[in-house]
Amino acid sequence: MDLDEVGRHAESLPDVQRKGTEARPGWVIRDRLVARLHDPQTLAIRVLLDEREALLDSHPDIFGVLPRMEAHHKVEAYLDQADPAAVCAAIDLAWESQRR
Repeated sequence: MDLDEVGRHAESLPDVQRKGTEARPGWVIRDRLVARLHDPQTLAIRVLLDEREALLDSHPDIFGVLPRMEAHHKVEAYLDQADPAAVCAAIDLAWESQRR
């Protein structure tokens, strides 16, 4: 999956806007994080902890969590290994939790 695909999907969701820089874009809804590019191949996605665990269990090769991020409601998606459907589903979870 590439960044253009991420952007097209995120921006197709109601009220999601692209913010950030060209090198480190992010997508937000009402200034609440949905996803942000961490580095060229790593996308941080805001998901609730129980949803994060389900993503990690079902797609351990696509998603991960750095030890310093374990307490945060985020998961990393490794775009160079990603199944687009799984990443889009995670972005949808983030959008759903942040639009409330």
